[in-house]
Amino acid sequence: MARRKKIYEGKAKTLYEGPEPGTLVQYFKDDATAFNAEKRDVIEGKGVLNNRLSEFFMTGLSQIGVPNHFLKRINMREQLIRAVEIIPLEVIVRNYAAGSMAKRLGLEEGVVLPRPIVEFSYKNDDLGDPLVPEEYIIAFGWASQQDLDDMVALALRVNDFLSGVMYGVGIKLIDFKIEIGRHYEGDFQRLIVADEISPDSCRLWDIETNEKLDKDVFRRDLGSLTDAYTEVATRLGVMPKNAAPMVKPTLIN
Repeated sequence: MARRKKIYEGKAKTLYEGPEPGTLVQYFKDDATAFNAEKRDVIEGKGVLNNRLSEFFMTGLSQIGVPNHFLKRINMREQLIRAVEIIPLEVIVRNYAAGSMAKRLGLEEGVVLPRPIVEFSYKNDDLGDPLVPEEYIIAFGWASQQDLDDMVALALRVNDFLSGVMYGVGIKLIDFKIEIGRHYEGDFQRLIVADEISPDSCRLWDIETNEKLDKDVFRRDLGSLTDAYTEVATRLGVMPKNAAPMVKPTLIN
């Protein structure tokens, strides 16, 4: 069979046409990028881990009634997903001060925030994904006020789920970002969680030691990114201990 048509290629994933209308195949690459792709590398096995971890989180969200694009895992690097129209925003939920927020506000990293804070950034790599207020979002037509209310509600439900799951395995959910898309079923439209949920898109710290178990390991040269992601997967039971997810990339045919 001929190789499926490529629909889109991003920094960490590639989308191919799916086997049925309204579906796509999402392929997880081993590429790692930081600082708007100014720093990049190929970390063997990263795509396998993120595929399995995103499957784990999306499946868990489905079980508690949070709609998302995940349908099934195809193989070690690919999953079948619903096709959606991505809203050009990243939805960021922060439970602790870290990263750009700590820098902007002069806060020490790890300070507990009074409540979860939801922010929006405009998805544009050339502009560095700038933070944008709700007024901008509505004025430029990226989303309506109702969309924003629904996106915040979805993000906070994801936060509750992820925080609980992570706490149960000794990990603090510092912050995370998700993307949300419009899924159409005939004339009916609903907003669903899309893209991925993995250590690429979350900040995860060990509860006891504050050891970083996320992409900050790569950003800040703190050690092996694969070891950090494997630790998260092992604690969650996604990967058995001593498993080696180092497999070469294969594309669906």
